[in-house]
Amino acid sequence: MGKDYYKILGIAKGASDDDIKKAYRKLALKYHPDKNRAAGAEEKFKEIAEAYEVLSDAKKRDVYDKFGEEGLKGGAPGGGHAGGGGGGMGGTTYTFHGDPRATFAQFFGTASPFQTFFEFGGPGGGGGGNRMFFSGDDDMECDDPFNLGQGMRQGGPGGAFRSHSFNFAGPTGRVAGKERAQDPAIEHDLYVSLEDILRGCTKKMKISRRVVQADGSTRKEDKVLTINVKPGWKAGTKITFQKEGDQGRGKVPADIVFIIRDKPHPQFRREGSDIRYTCKLSLKQALCGTVVDVPTLSNEKIQLNLSREIVKPSTVKRIQGHGLPFPKEPSRKGDLLVSFDIKFPESLSQSAKDILFDTLPN
Repeated sequence: MGKDYYKILGIAKGASDDDIKKAYRKLALKYHPDKNRAAGAEEKFKEIAEAYEVLSDAKKRDVYDKFGEEGLKGGAPGGGHAGGGGGGMGGTTYTFHGDPRATFAQFFGTASPFQTFFEFGGPGGGGGGNRMFFSGDDDMECDDPFNLGQGMRQGGPGGAFRSHSFNFAGPTGRVAGKERAQDPAIEHDLYVSLEDILRGCTKKMKISRRVVQADGSTRKEDKVLTINVKPGWKAGTKITFQKEGDQGRGKVPADIVFIIRDKPHPQFRREGSDIRYTCKLSLKQALCGTVVDVPTLSNEKIQLNLSREIVKPSTVKRIQGHGLPFPKEPSRKGDLLVSFDIKFPESLSQSAKDILFDTLPN
């Protein structure tokens, strides 16, 4: 049967683009893992993102309406495979990229509007709980893709990181023959630009944490954590700093874990080690031919000659070696995929219609 994307978003099959956006906005905020900790909420959040990505894209929605999920994945009869005809996506297939937070960030302009610094209560916290926040320093390479860093040093809203999960069982330490509990690992998303993934980069963040003194009192301690992002690292890669979190009385400090996430890019979208660029063409250019300059992550332009072919909405051009490095083979790179968004005219004069009627094949 496949997934019913309309049912997932709670809309009718003939829903407008605005209806799709409204449904996604409502459900994404309801099931965002930073807000909803119920069992199954994260999987629901992912389903909502996948449904929105399909139904908000006219080409994908058309294929889905005709052939269902199988058509999107290349399984429709006569479609979705190179050389096939009459259906599918004309030689290309669609697979959800698997990162609903990236979809959320592109839609809302921020990965999480719910939380920008964190309060941890519970036993051993003392003084109102275990508090830690991330703040940018003037000479730190702080990553703040959504401009949320204002006021962080005063503990106010802001910061590029957010809590991801608190339900991990932490390890224990042993002191004087006794097991010492460790607070659960604290996870934060680290948004990295595609340009930084291409070259690799170093990110430095200053954290402020609480440390227990020998006399049982606590003091605030600032520390800089250095994160070395390697070329080609995929979204979801985790970097762990052991025992760098707040220290509660009688407890081992929690681990801090950063999770690499793709920062939304104005031109490209990542697909594994490939990147995709959508080129806008007029209907005249698509039918009569044109030459376009395709941008790359290295800031060079690659000329694509389309003067001798008709460009269809399903056309995809592959430029080899201009994607991102393979994580385990940085000397090799993925490809740059060029898709096309063909702009149809809003209206035509009668004379233009007559010319097209006489010229175009039936």
